[in-house]
Amino acid sequence: MRCTTALLAACLLAATMAGCSSGKSQAEIQKECQAALTTAATKTNRPAECKDLSQEDYDTLLTAWVLKNTLSEMPKEDRDLLDYSDDGEINGSVG
Repeated sequence: MRCTTALLAACLLAATMAGCSSGKSQAEIQKECQAALTTAATKTNRPAECKDLSQEDYDTLLTAWVLKNTLSEMPKEDRDLLDYSDDGEINGSVG
């Protein structure tokens, strides 16, 4: 009985270790996903690098990407209207 229990525990430990070492961490997946986001990415059209993320994590990364790119492409005058300051920078007010 003890031998069977020990063998079963060893098998479970080996399977757990094999599963953990073969996959990427969540942070690595998020970093790869961020690098893969383009204007073609949508809520339902994910890049292949983002397939392993939860819908909530993907939506967060996509929203951040859209905001970052929208604000950086915005003309200086429009950024100043968002910021209430006439220096051409967002200065932490938006984004």
